Amino acid sequence: MPVAVVTGASRGFGRALAVDLAEDGWDLVVDGRHRRPLDELGREIDRSPSRRACIAGDVTDPAHRAALIGAAEGFGSLDLIVNNASTLGPSPLPRLDGYPLDELRLVYETNVVAPLALVQEALPLLRRSRGTVISLSSDAAVEGYRGWGGYGSSKAALDQLHRVLAVEEPGLRVYAFDPGDMRTAMHQAAFPGEDISDRPEPETVVPLLRRLLDSGAPSGRYRAEEPVGAA
Repeated sequence: MPVAVVTGASRGFGRALAVDLAEDGWDLVVDGRHRRPLDELGREIDRSPSRRACIAGDVTDPAHRAALIGAAEGFGSLDLIVNNASTLGPSPLPRLDGYPLDELRLVYETNVVAPLALVQEALPLLRRSRGTVISLSSDAAVEGYRGWGGYGSSKAALDQLHRVLAVEEPGLRVYAFDPGDMRTAMHQAAFPGEDISDRPEPETVVPLLRRLLDSGAPSGRYRAEEPVGAA
């Protein structure tokens, strides 16, 4: 069975993707910062034939990242990393003229440094399997939205890391995937007090990422609403 590491899998899009991969026979290493929802995910995965390792922790912790890759190695291979874990930053979203710099450092540590560090840890296994790296991006990485300077610039930096990684590791497929707006806790935090019930559920977006994963498309940045060939 192929093996995937999915970060931030205890809720939202990461959870929906993990369940979908498990139903399709993938062995999974998943994480989240809170044990209870992660255990609930583990019980759902157990209904499938897949093996799973559910490891609570924070992706900014080097020991936690090492544990994730160690668990994948224990399954025998690593075919896919999905860097889904991220942080929005302060809510309500602050303008740049008053953005708390300590909070900005945390956003970059979580959204840029940790995904790269996890890939670095995984590269020996990924090179062996000619595997795939997918990181969740955002339209805030390419558009100028008021209040989104911290989160958006972190995703722009992550996109650029992927462009360079794709050049440096031609044996891998390296995707930045923009899922668009979704009905998630993070999106609600970005719009406190607003009704976001018109946004699509994460489960409806997962098939679009799976289409990209299964397509064999070249490395690049893809948006959920675009045809796979339009990188």
